Amino acid sequence: MTLVSKPYDKALVHQANRAKATAEFIKIVNDLYYDKSVELVFFRNQLMDRNPSQILSLHQYATKFVQKHLSIFDSLEMAMAIGLMSLPPAKLDIGKLAYEFYMQDDHHGSPLEFLIKKLKLHTNLPPIIPKDVVLYGFGRIGRLVARELLAATGRGAQLRLRGIVIRESIDAHNLEKRAALLRNDSIHGQFPGTVIADIETMSLIINGISIQMITARAPEDIDYTIYGIEKALVIDNTGAFRDKANLSRHLNAKGVSKVLFTAPAKDIPNIVYGINHLDFDTNKHDIVSAASCTTNAMTPILKVIDDAFGIKHGHIETIHAYTNDQNLVDNFHNKYRRGRAAGLNMVITETGAGEAVAKVLPSLAGKLTSNAIRVPIPNGSLAILNLELNKKTSLEGVHEAIRTAALEGALVEQIKYEMSDELVSSDIVGCSAPSIYDSKATIIRKDGKQVMLYVWYDNEYGYSHQVIRLAKYISNVRRYTYY
Repeated sequence: MTLVSKPYDKALVHQANRAKATAEFIKIVNDLYYDKSVELVFFRNQLMDRNPSQILSLHQYATKFVQKHLSIFDSLEMAMAIGLMSLPPAKLDIGKLAYEFYMQDDHHGSPLEFLIKKLKLHTNLPPIIPKDVVLYGFGRIGRLVARELLAATGRGAQLRLRGIVIRESIDAHNLEKRAALLRNDSIHGQFPGTVIADIETMSLIINGISIQMITARAPEDIDYTIYGIEKALVIDNTGAFRDKANLSRHLNAKGVSKVLFTAPAKDIPNIVYGINHLDFDTNKHDIVSAASCTTNAMTPILKVIDDAFGIKHGHIETIHAYTNDQNLVDNFHNKYRRGRAAGLNMVITETGAGEAVAKVLPSLAGKLTSNAIRVPIPNGSLAILNLELNKKTSLEGVHEAIRTAALEGALVEQIKYEMSDELVSSDIVGCSAPSIYDSKATIIRKDGKQVMLYVWYDNEYGYSHQVIRLAKYISNVRRYTYY
């Protein structure tokens, strides 16, 4: 009896200490965010609004990912040191910082000394001027972008959602319907905050912040300045305008300075944040596209593989969740096969993924073919990359190239390295990385030049985060970051 109880009692004490440390860690994360506009993430995973179990689960994932034990006590020690620093608005990966600190050959110095040396902060960083944002359209992507912008408002130092434009006239019933759609989502769950329909002002009061609802049939007819909105970034998520001429109509509205389109477009830069955003001077481009969810999913992995081994040619097959464009039941549709019931059929359909990738990665122009299959699930998609390489490699070589890119460099926000043998589509719903590499599914031919990669993506949530990252970049409100 005694032999059994001692290890059990010891485990209980350890778990209580972990829970206490996690609670203290959460408090520091919140204090830094709301008091100093310093956001902590853990290997790119959000820490705000996470419960203790979720944070401990992230540490378990990190231990497998970096192949070194990282505990909540390590993270707490690092967070306490960050709390002692005088920092500008920043986004810091505390997981990576803790990993780098404890991986040092000699880390006898304090975490604070390490941070001061590692971050190399400059006191003369230019101030961030917050940017007003208007959502033109309030569909799947529009509502998810609204959720994330408002959940991450903090002190309002970056993007400030000020208005939402819809085509339909607004009355009390319509306004409450919009509020209800924001409060509850069948895929992503309840909004972690309050949403009140204010009939008197025809606005949505979200987490205490009033967001004006605006009705307009044409973008150029709107005067945003009457709502106190100035030099706004319009995020057009309607899909109605797909070329420069039509998207330019937003710039004719009073109070607008830039436009971001959430789909592939003609005549304007198609940008995948993390891949080619530095190729464009945002001061010279008032209209840009965030490309498609599939392009954002594929290009990070394709770039890593092309840089490491060279891609001779390949084929891309996307297994995509059904979308609102398809029919719920069999009915007429302008496109082939999409008229058949989305919830009952796998539907082969065309995709411009190969050409879209070439716009972002010109080195792959003419090297990729592509096709798509829509499947009866509401969210969570998969891209299968069948690639012929120029250089011979191994399964371990492919894994190491992608793992390194997910840990350091320009693509840490874009790539998540998954190690689970049990991964299925519902597991990746809610992942902020647009590209989730399934390391357990990779296949490589014996000659080392033919590789099959499986890349998951939340075609709604992951893409919405890419839209927000790009929005921050073109609005010049990107904080000091360390990943």
